[in-house]
Amino acid sequence: MADILSLDAETRQEVGSRAAAKVRKHGRVPAIIYGHEQEPTPISLDYHDFVEGLHHGRRLLEIRLGKRGQKVFVKDLQYDHLGKDIIHADLVRVDVTERVTVEVPIELKGTAKGAEEGGIIEEHTDHLEVECKVTEIPESIVVSVRDMEVGDVLHARDIELPPGVKLTSDPEMLMVTCSVVTAKTPEEVEEEAPVAPEVIGEEEKAAEQEETPEQE
Repeated sequence: MADILSLDAETRQEVGSRAAAKVRKHGRVPAIIYGHEQEPTPISLDYHDFVEGLHHGRRLLEIRLGKRGQKVFVKDLQYDHLGKDIIHADLVRVDVTERVTVEVPIELKGTAKGAEEGGIIEEHTDHLEVECKVTEIPESIVVSVRDMEVGDVLHARDIELPPGVKLTSDPEMLMVTCSVVTAKTPEEVEEEAPVAPEVIGEEEKAAEQEETPEQE
């Protein structure tokens, strides 16, 4: 069973961008809890504790509002314009027996056999979308590239998933390739080199003017 992160929350009495900005100034992240045919509940969480839990792969939370606790799943996160700081979180009420669809990061492991032939591993996507029980969400999915040789390709369908986890991404989605980067010849480099515009000096300009016949 996945670890459940317990966090104390505070109900937000005011909503809107200005109210949310005030919440963030006090070191908290605004969030909203919804789902299970209940009214949405605007709350705020301690920013440090919430982000620290996310960094450790926690997606299942127990939110405590006073004496009442409820289990929620981190459905969506909104970041600032730099893509760095979380400015809002969407949390969905869940039952521990539910199955959810989530994006799980991919972790490549090993040195490819093709590396001996000059092959380079290229990762075309860094996550997979899967379906699983809310209590069994993997922190990451390990993909071994040890047996990959030059020319080999891994699609989503080729990735081995943990027990109870079902692939929902497109099975044909390109995940990893092993290929050789061909060095360019001096001739190819020379052909691609930008040509500098010709600059006419003062002497050339003067010569051109002397050679130009006078117009009547």
